[in-house]
Amino acid sequence: MIELQWSDALSLDLRPMDETHREFVALLAVVAQASDGGLLDAWQSLIDHTDLHFAQEDLWMQQTRFASGNCHSTQHLVVLNVMREGLVQGRAGRLDVVRHMAHELALWFPQHAQSMDAALGLHLRSVGFDFATGDVARLDRLPAVEITGCGSAACTPASVAAEAQ
Repeated sequence: MIELQWSDALSLDLRPMDETHREFVALLAVVAQASDGGLLDAWQSLIDHTDLHFAQEDLWMQQTRFASGNCHSTQHLVVLNVMREGLVQGRAGRLDVVRHMAHELALWFPQHAQSMDAALGLHLRSVGFDFATGDVARLDRLPAVEITGCGSAACTPASVAAEAQ
């Protein structure tokens, strides 16, 4: 099994996001190292953390005009649903499914953090988002309409991408 370790490559240089991501990586390591007897408790802890982690990022997106149906939020929903299904499979005795999912998460997470979360971080910086209060310092930099893609110019209509710059 590939074990994910925290590194500078995962850092977005945004303390609230990085702290949550470090916790995710640490909990995933606990899952990777868990005995069969402790696996489901470790997996449940990872699910609980991930639920809060994704809900926080989704809230930040909503507060700064990312649409609730954007591909970043959708990916959160899909990953969390798959993790929950893993718990169902694990409770049915299929611990191999949970271990395989943990392996896949270790592959998925760096790409997600370095692409979608990095784009979100850039967006939050550009609008002067205050993580403590949820306030936006640069209201004039908020997009005129909700961002419906992943937040990058590649999947956002050109007019919205131009306004976000």
